[in-house]
Amino acid sequence: MRKQDMNRDWIATARTLSQAVPYLQRYTDAIVVIKLGGHAMGSDEAMEVFARDVVLMQQVGVNPVIVHGGGPMINAMLDKLGIESSFVNGKRVTDQATVEVVEMVLSGLVNKRIVQAINRQGGKAIGISGKDANLMVCDQTNADLGFVGTPAEMNPKVLHALFDKNLIPVIAPLGAGRNGETFNVNGDTAAGAIAASLKADRLLLLTDVAGVKNADGEVITELKAQQIRDLTTEGVIAGGMIPKTETALDAIEGGVRAVVILDGRAPNACLLELFTEHGAGSLIRGD
Repeated sequence: MRKQDMNRDWIATARTLSQAVPYLQRYTDAIVVIKLGGHAMGSDEAMEVFARDVVLMQQVGVNPVIVHGGGPMINAMLDKLGIESSFVNGKRVTDQATVEVVEMVLSGLVNKRIVQAINRQGGKAIGISGKDANLMVCDQTNADLGFVGTPAEMNPKVLHALFDKNLIPVIAPLGAGRNGETFNVNGDTAAGAIAASLKADRLLLLTDVAGVKNADGEVITELKAQQIRDLTTEGVIAGGMIPKTETALDAIEGGVRAVVILDGRAPNACLLELFTEHGAGSLIRGD
């Protein structure tokens, strides 16, 4: 039997696994909610890597929950069907025809793609929406926007039941109205509400940026809630980062231990954040 030469990459891999032990122990039985969007959904290869990471997380004792978006896919389907959209203050009005397409795309095409990707990697994923078992009961956000909802009541028992069966929930951000309506919910908002209802250990918001940046454009690796408020007041946190940091603050106030805004373009971003010393984004904690 020929003796193999030790490869530096193999040694580095073994060292990384050894160093991960305290973090693996730290997250045993932890609930980690992941908002999936952006680059991680943009290609089959990125989806495969993400799905493999999720399966690994469950294998080492984490209870992962996936909440996904799907804006570009909704836009493409609306265009294909010739359904025109109107906007109020830059936000799409979701009328009856539009919300039917939203549900078809999110609960159908997008949700089942993620479920299948996880199952192909050996996991057991199940796709639901916030309407199932009244997981997410919503009130109308603004009458001018139509069927756009804000989570008002959360019923996470169904998710605990899935954890008990070693199933990985994949959740489309749709909510049930009090009068039988279907509401479209912002993906980040839905993820934050679900994480808070579960008192999750972590909420990971995958984005297409490296994290929260300071005035010099450098990523801030750890922040307290008050720092987020100050940076927003100063205009350092602006644009599309504001809704994400607001989601983070709401989630922490609701009982989530910490929120991480991290770069979903980085391979294995979730594993780097959870199981290595340096992490992979901006970690936000309460004051």
